[in-house]
Amino acid sequence: MLWFSDFRHGHRFWSKRQAPDRAPEGNGTVAVYFMSTEGDASLSSGSSATRNALREILRAIGEDPDREGLVDTPDRVMRSWSEIFAGYRQDPAQILATTFQEVDGYDEMVLLRDIPFHSTCEHHMLPFTGLAHVAYLPNGRVVGLSKLARLVDCFARRLQIQERMTRVIANALMTHLNPHGCGVMVKAAHGCMACRGVQKSGATMVTTAVEGRFREATVRAEWLARIQ
Repeated sequence: MLWFSDFRHGHRFWSKRQAPDRAPEGNGTVAVYFMSTEGDASLSSGSSATRNALREILRAIGEDPDREGLVDTPDRVMRSWSEIFAGYRQDPAQILATTFQEVDGYDEMVLLRDIPFHSTCEHHMLPFTGLAHVAYLPNGRVVGLSKLARLVDCFARRLQIQERMTRVIANALMTHLNPHGCGVMVKAAHGCMACRGVQKSGATMVTTAVEGRFREATVRAEWLARIQ
């Protein structure tokens, strides 16, 4: 069972339902929100089907899955995937559920800079890593700083593209914290750019998402200045 983010007729809402065979046309489902703990049962328990599939992949690249160095590799991969893709089992609503209202009227920008993350490109299943900067303008309540880092990991530890990851972090902040606005910047180096294809090691991609008052020129300028 999955939770989906839907955007229809100008309204965003979350719904729990079975995964569709394909994404609907137009303004239908845009992102998986979170997956229940059953989602990685085959990884944590060592599914024979998954193990056999990984053995076939080893054969496909010209290896012998029965040689000493590879005989346990499928199990190692499944255990690592349980960590690398842990975001599917995390709920952003729960991450941002605990807030604090005793802020004595504090309404200035809250910024957590330089949050390290590791994600996996969904196109080539190669890693991309970097830093995220997350900021918001409180609307009567704040959230613990560790929760902002957890929110980044929640969406990074999935098969991702950087553009979507940036957007869904901002969406989750607006939906569950209800601030006056938020800004998210992600800077990352992509394995698919470094070890294959164009092979441009060191190239960095930068993406941003802003909502609410962060769309105002003065607020956006202050946010960008603080990130530098």
